[in-house]
Amino acid sequence: MKYDRCRSCYHEHVWYSIANNVFLVIYKGVMGVLTGCQALIADAFHSSADLIASIITLFSLKISEKPPDADHHYGHGKIQFLSSSIVGLILLGGGIFILINALTSVVSGTYAEPDPIALLGAAVSVLMNEFLFRYQSCVGRENNSPAIMANAWDNRSDAFSSMAVLVGIGLATFGLPIADPLAAIGVSIVVAKIGIDLVLEAIDGLMDTSLGIDELKAIHGVVSKVPGIQGVSYMRGRTMGDKLHVEVDVLVAETLKVYEGDLIVDLLRQRIMSEVNHMGELEIFLSPVEVAEG
Repeated sequence: MKYDRCRSCYHEHVWYSIANNVFLVIYKGVMGVLTGCQALIADAFHSSADLIASIITLFSLKISEKPPDADHHYGHGKIQFLSSSIVGLILLGGGIFILINALTSVVSGTYAEPDPIALLGAAVSVLMNEFLFRYQSCVGRENNSPAIMANAWDNRSDAFSSMAVLVGIGLATFGLPIADPLAAIGVSIVVAKIGIDLVLEAIDGLMDTSLGIDELKAIHGVVSKVPGIQGVSYMRGRTMGDKLHVEVDVLVAETLKVYEGDLIVDLLRQRIMSEVNHMGELEIFLSPVEVAEG
């Protein structure tokens, strides 16, 4: 993490997200009804889905911080992937709901020119959600949390949808009323796409997908600098929520004494834990090899 403050943000960000979404649900819903803007009402529904997603994220982070126990030897970190998938399904369902309503409106011709004041509702939503996305994505990256990143993209999807609403309302107020439901259709596609992406990423996490090459290279770089290590037999790892679980089998001289091996393991553990971000569980094994003299 770049700053000590990053861990505090880990616990605080979700409350900002909840407050933001409560405000936007009420604000956009009221503005949509008063101005007769279908796209803004659809966007308010999207914000209500965001609110549910934020609450789910809050609970998942609470659970993921529980230490390992008799039934969960590797901790509770995977709950974050489950949370991410639920957020994705909420977005996908919301996108389909918005799409059906908008298509029905276009086919039936039941659309009208919204009041220009609806532009204000969409503009406020764009600004607030984009700010929250940037804040939460920073928190998610620095804490390596899939649940927080999912919530961040949830807010980015709301910013995108509000931008589409903004364009649609603008065109509708200039004599093209069909632009309002067409904007809602655009919103639904963006929302559904983000939802699908989140679900697929969560499935990868739940299936114990291997760590990325950059993370493995970082660990290998630390291993190669430790005195007494002749090489690496194998190295593998997976993500458990916001923590990395890594296994490393290193090669050492077969003439090494037991206490010398213990010293190498302790030194390697200290260096990996201090130099590699988001380390959780670390297992180190020694394999003796014959070392050529000279």
